[in-house]
Order: sequence, then C-alpha cells, then structure tokens
Amino acid sequence: MNCRRIAIYGKGGIGKSTTASNLAAALAMDGKRVIQIGCDPKADSTSLLRNGEAPTTILDACRDGTPNLEDILVEGFAGVICAECGGPKPGVGCAGRGIITAFETLDRLDAFQIYDPDVVIYDVLGDVVCGGFAMPIRNGYAREVYVVSSGEMMATYAARNIAMAVDNFKEMGYARLQGVIQNSRGVEDEDGIIDSLAADIDTDVISRIPRDPTVQECESQKRTVMEHRPDSEMAERYRELAKAMMSRRGS
Repeated sequence: MNCRRIAIYGKGGIGKSTTASNLAAALAMDGKRVIQIGCDPKADSTSLLRNGEAPTTILDACRDGTPNLEDILVEGFAGVICAECGGPKPGVGCAGRGIITAFETLDRLDAFQIYDPDVVIYDVLGDVVCGGFAMPIRNGYAREVYVVSSGEMMATYAARNIAMAVDNFKEMGYARLQGVIQNSRGVEDEDGIIDSLAADIDTDVISRIPRDPTVQECESQKRTVMEHRPDSEMAERYRELAKAMMSRRGS
C-alpha cells in the first residue's frame, strides 16, 4: 500500500476523533484520497464527516454475513471514505478482537488496493495494552503515530504509555512516533507541560490546537469545522496540521 498510513492515539475523550475527522477533511479538501477508520467500539469516529450518521460497522456486517466493500465503506464530507470497526455489546466479548476481525476483513476484500488512498487515518482508542488496539502499529498497518494530549495529568500519562508501546514495536520495523498534537484544555502552563511530555518521549509538538468554542458549535451541527466553518481560525489550524504532517517524511 503506497500511501501515508497514520494512527492517531490518545486517552479516551481527549479529542482524537474530532482531530482525525478535521484532519481527514483538510487533506481531502487539498485533493488527497483519504480513508478514515474508527477503531473504537463506540463507532463514532467518522460521525462528523457524515452529519452524525454512523456507517454499518465492519463487525456488525460480518455478524450478518459476508460483507462487500460497499457495505462497510461509505463516503463522507469532501469524499473521505469512512469505516468503523465496531465492537461487541457492552460487557460481552473483546473490543480488541473486533479490531482484528475488521482489519482482516478489509485485507480480504482488498480495500486499500481498490480504493488506492493517498492517506489512511486510523483513529484508535488509547488503550494499547490490548493486542487489538495495538494492531495498527503492531501489524504494520500504520507507519506513523501521532499522540493527542492535553496538559491534564491522565492525558499525559496515557501519552507516555502509548509512546512506550510504539517504542517497543520500533525494533520490529513497525510504526514510529512522529509527534504530539496538543489539544488544549486551558490547563495552567499547558504549553510547558506538553513541551516536557514531548521531550520525555523523544519527539516534538507538531501542532497546538487552542480551546475554541467553534469546535463545539460545529459538533452541535454534526459537522467538522472544515465543513461548517471553513473560513474560521480553527479550520486554518487543521489545515496547518495537515500540511505539517504531509511535510514530514513518512516511514
């Protein structure tokens, strides 16, 4: 697969999906062919790209039979192709296993060869202890990892754990950590905290996204900032993030 393969990790609730969706939209608006894959059992990663509508999850489609690509890959804003791995019902089964099944299904259907994307974005829940959630980096699907973090203690704790997991796989030739995306929460000395985090995990800060009500406004309309407020300062921040990522040499 000759494309940029990017995994976005971070603590649950830190803003990974909002960041991933706006990044995907910014890249697509710049003419890139983009696939975004939600790797969270909540299956809401791509909802902002589809005005709040979630596609049939890959796991659900597999439960119902043998899916075709058109059953599990749907087009969202600016032509972004959206997929959701899905997961088991709460309290039943392993969510990580759902990711494994979803990836195996995409491989079996030759999804990446058929759609031939320029960029694939994996939006991954921050728990990389489970093998399923580590699959994007462990099995070579993603080659670049970015960690979303605020200056809050639990967010930076998760970021360090994610960086440790990526480092453990690095020797096998898998994904490499490429930077921290600061999703600001208004914590005191937040820039300094994130700078220290980046230094501790031997990377840098690729973007600082400010806390801005524009994001909540757009989410209330079930749209990305790139769609609902394309001329806003926040939209420009996401464009800058997209350019910064693309300017880095992919692994």
